[in-house]
Amino acid sequence: MSEKDLSTQKSNWQKTRLQLGRLWALSLPYFQSKDKWRARSLLAACVGLNLGMVYMMVLFNDWNRVFYDALQNRDAKVFWQQLGVFGILATCYIVVAVYKFYLTQLLELGWRAWMTRDYLQRWFSHHVFYRLELQSQNGTDNPDQRIQEDVQQFTADTVSLSLGLLDASVTLLSFIGILWMLSGGFSFELGGASYNIPGFMVWMALFYALSGSLLGHWIGRSMASLNFQQQRLEADFRHHLMRVREYSEAIALDRGAGVERASLQARFAKVIDNFMRLLRVQKRYTWFSSGYGQAAVVFPMLVASPRYFSGAIQLGELMQISSAFGQVQESLSWFITNYSRLASWQATTLRLTSFQDQMQAIEATRTTQTIDAQENLPAIDANIPDLGIPGLNQLTTPSLTISLPNGVILLDQVSFQVKAGDRVLIRGPSGCGKSTLLRVFAGIWPYVQPSVHIALPEGAVFMPQRPYFPQGKLRDALTYPQTRSQHSDAALQQALIDVHLPHLIDKLDEEGHWTQQLSGGEQQRLSMARVFLKQARWVFADEATSALDEALEQTMYEKLLTLVSANNGALVSVAHRPSVAAFHNQQWGFEAAPVGNSAKFAITFSASSATTP
Repeated sequence: MSEKDLSTQKSNWQKTRLQLGRLWALSLPYFQSKDKWRARSLLAACVGLNLGMVYMMVLFNDWNRVFYDALQNRDAKVFWQQLGVFGILATCYIVVAVYKFYLTQLLELGWRAWMTRDYLQRWFSHHVFYRLELQSQNGTDNPDQRIQEDVQQFTADTVSLSLGLLDASVTLLSFIGILWMLSGGFSFELGGASYNIPGFMVWMALFYALSGSLLGHWIGRSMASLNFQQQRLEADFRHHLMRVREYSEAIALDRGAGVERASLQARFAKVIDNFMRLLRVQKRYTWFSSGYGQAAVVFPMLVASPRYFSGAIQLGELMQISSAFGQVQESLSWFITNYSRLASWQATTLRLTSFQDQMQAIEATRTTQTIDAQENLPAIDANIPDLGIPGLNQLTTPSLTISLPNGVILLDQVSFQVKAGDRVLIRGPSGCGKSTLLRVFAGIWPYVQPSVHIALPEGAVFMPQRPYFPQGKLRDALTYPQTRSQHSDAALQQALIDVHLPHLIDKLDEEGHWTQQLSGGEQQRLSMARVFLKQARWVFADEATSALDEALEQTMYEKLLTLVSANNGALVSVAHRPSVAAFHNQQWGFEAAPVGNSAKFAITFSASSATTP
C-alpha cells in the first residue's frame, strides 16, 4: 500500500472516529439523565422486539421449506396445516411489528423532548441566544431550526439507524448459518486438481454485498456535504421569509417589496442549485441501488438452480435458500440501503454538534466575577440581572474596556458610578456605543474586559428602543416577563391610563400580534406601562421615547422622575433630543478619542446645565 493510500485510510479512520465521538456526545446524556430509566427501558424493549422480529423471520424461513415442499408433493394435509401455522406466525409478527413501531416512536419522542428541553435551557441560560446573534457571522446559523428540526431528525434517524443496524447484524448471524448449511459446496477443477468451496452461497452473498457497498459509496460519497449545505440554505431562506413577515409594514412603506422579492428569489435559487446537485447524485445512486436490488431477487435462484435441476434439492429448499440468501444479502447491504439517510443523518449530527460547541464556548467565557458595591453582597444569577440585589442602591464598575464583536475598542479603561437620586443622560453621535453601554450595565454584553458581572440595584428595569411583546393576550404583553396573576386588573388599567393608552383597556383579553398592531409610539408607551406596573426604582431607558411627540415625551419623563424619586432610585437615559436634558442632572458625553488612543471614543462626565421641570 502506497504512502498516499495509507494517509487516505488514516484520514478516513479519523473522520469515522470523530463522527462516532459526536454521536456519543449527543446520545449519552439522555441515557444518563433523570429520565434514564424510562429511556433505558424503552431502548431495551425496542431491542427485544427487534430480536423478536428476527426470530420471526427465521421461523418464516423454515416455514417456506415445509410449505413449498407440500406444494411440490401435492400434500394437501400438510398444505392446510402450514396455512394454520402461517396464521399463528403472521398474528405474532403483526403484534411484534405494532409494538416495535409504537415503542420506537415513544423512544424517539422522549429523546426529542429531553434534548429540546436541554437545548432550550442552555440556549436561554446566560443570554446565550443573544450572544449567538452577536457572533452570527462566524457562529451558528439558524439556531431555531437546529432546536426544532435538527433535533427531531437526529433522534428519529439515530434510533432508526441504530436499531436497523442491530437488526441487520442479528439477522446476518441468524441466517448465515442457515445459508451455510443449505447452500452446499461448489466443486470445480483447476490445473488438473479438484477443489470444493463449502458454503458457496455465503461467499457469493459476501461478494455481492461488499462489491455493492464499495460501488455505492463511490457513487454517493458527496451526499453528506450536499445535505448539510441544503439544510443550511433551506433554513436561511425560511429565516428571511420570516423577517419579511416581521417587518412587513416597514417594507411596504419603503416600497421595498421588489427588493425583498429579488433577494428571496436569489436565496431560493441557491436552494434549487444545491438541490439539483444533490438530486443528480441521488439519481446516479438510485440507478445503482435499484439495479442492485432487482438483481438480488434472481441472483440466489441463478446460483442455486443447478442443484435444484439436478435433483439435489427440492423446491422448498430452493425457496428457503432464496429467502436465507435474501436475508443475508440484505443485512450485508444495510449500508447501501441506508446510504442516503446516513448522509442526511451525518449532516444533522454535524449541525447539532457545532451548535452545541458554540453554546459551550459561550458558557465557558461567560461572566465569572461579580463586582460588588458593598461587602458581603450575595451573588446574583447572570440570567436575571433586572431583579437586582436587595439593599444595593448604587451602580459601580471598575475600569472597563468595551469592544465591538470585531475587536474594535469603543471605550478604554473607563469606570462608571451612579447613585440613588442621579439622573444621567448619555449623549453622543449615532453608533458611538451609547446603547452598548446600557447592555454592559445589564450584563448581556460579552466584549468587556475585565470579565465582570456588574451588580445592579434592586428594582432595576431596562427599556429598549424596540420593546418586545409576546404574541397573545394584551395583558400578557403588558405584564411580560411577569405572569398575569401577579397584577390585578385595576393595576393593569391604571398603568395603561398613566401612559395615555386608555383605549387599550377593553383589549386586555384580546389576542393579537402587538408588535404589528400597535404603532411605534404605542409600543414605547406600553413598555413604559410595564415600568409603572413593576414600580421600578432604577430605570435604564434606551431611546425609550423616540417615537413620541415632545409634549407626550415630557409627560412620560415627568412621570418617570416621580416614580424613581418616590422609590429613592435613579434614571439613566440614552437620548438625542436636546429637550430630554432638562430631566437630568448629569451628562455623559461620547467624544472622538484623542489621536494615539487605542479606543474610538472617550467619555466626559459633567453636571447638566438644565434644571429638571
